Amino acid sequence: MARKGYQERLEDLRADVVGMSDLVLERLEMGLEALETKDEDLAWEVIDGDAEVNEVYLEIEQECVDLIALQQPVAGDLRLIAASFKIITDLERIADLATNLGDYTLEARSTYFSEVDVQKVGEFAAEMVRDSVRAYEEENTDLCYDIDERDDTLDGMCEEASERIMRDLISGIEVESEEEVELLLEETSRILLTIRDLERVGDHGVNIAARTLYMIESDDELIW
Repeated sequence: MARKGYQERLEDLRADVVGMSDLVLERLEMGLEALETKDEDLAWEVIDGDAEVNEVYLEIEQECVDLIALQQPVAGDLRLIAASFKIITDLERIADLATNLGDYTLEARSTYFSEVDVQKVGEFAAEMVRDSVRAYEEENTDLCYDIDERDDTLDGMCEEASERIMRDLISGIEVESEEEVELLLEETSRILLTIRDLERVGDHGVNIAARTLYMIESDDELIW
């Protein structure tokens, strides 16, 4: 078999990053579904599946290292490789957050805050990630800026959800025993952590968009 050419390896690298994003988003969506349906089998599938994501991450990381060490890329090619490496790091962390959703599903023993729409927040964050990877794949700078603007909306959704939880606590959720008090405290901690993690998913989406913008135009405006 002939050795792959340099440009073909760059194209494969981009395709591999997109493929990893598909896997990670699948895990995230499974985690959200498990949380909503209290499906413990699905939760375990998400948790156990993290090893596959890590394996993919390491394979792409090695390809990035090889391309830099053996090909000595410059200019746009170097930015593509560097951006790809940073993006898979964000994707791996999103997968870790999806694993957290699996853990929260297994820990859940009550539903005191059923009116808080965690699914809506999660779907919004997942769409940010999906579009950020599409911006990377298509080299779409307009989409990069759009994702950055959407982060403000996600932050507002998370703040509103957290405030709703605190208002419910202050207004007085009725509990009749020490066990119910413990359940309430556990549920409060769990749902606040869930909202925090989903906000972080969106942050990683912005990171991907920022690295994509730098890859395309050498513009670090969105990097923070």
